[in-house]
Amino acid sequence: MIYKRAKCKLDSNGRCEKCGKRGSCGVYWYKFMWQGKLVRESTKQGNDKVARQMESAHRTLLGEGEVGIREPKAVPTLGEFCTDRVEPWAKATFERSCLKNWTWYRTGIRALTGFKPLAWARLKEITGELASEFAAHRLRDGMQVSTANNSLRVLRRILNLAVEWGVLATAPKIKVLPGERRRERVITPEEEAKYLAVTHEPLASIATVLADTGMRRKNAFVCVGKA
Repeated sequence: MIYKRAKCKLDSNGRCEKCGKRGSCGVYWYKFMWQGKLVRESTKQGNDKVARQMESAHRTLLGEGEVGIREPKAVPTLGEFCTDRVEPWAKATFERSCLKNWTWYRTGIRALTGFKPLAWARLKEITGELASEFAAHRLRDGMQVSTANNSLRVLRRILNLAVEWGVLATAPKIKVLPGERRRERVITPEEEAKYLAVTHEPLASIATVLADTGMRRKNAFVCVGKA
């Protein structure tokens, strides 16, 4: 059988008090008895048809393979996964070839593991809501939105690595915060003149077209190619 868990409270109109949808919150779980043991798993789905299909597929696997009850895999906490696997991998991959990337991982990991509710959470327990709590914690500490978003991007990458390495089946959606300031560098006319003075053709002509027309690089290359 399938059933729904984590269902939000409904108002007098039968709608969720948080999202406003009518009785659609929560995800489906399934449970059944197999060889005298209870099998219970989350489908992580809000669609009842998909949940029934997943329950049926699980029953089929057990019936065809006679494998008995599947033993749950030990899923590490975020802190354990970062310390044991992600940080050593990032250091070995980027410390010498791309120091900027290694610093990005290391700084993000330190921020993530410094927030205990996130560091102690098992990877499969991490949700977008928990990530939002972490981001709010960073802002309360006086960090800029861009700084909090950098940490969220590291978290997103770590969870995707967990999927890639077979630790998780799927990764939750991690959304960054709005209102991030982006740095824009505008070249001054003096800088443009200095650049063109030492640049050879056809790059000088391409740079002139880009600066004077605002044309995108791809379009400029097409125009130069036709000429």
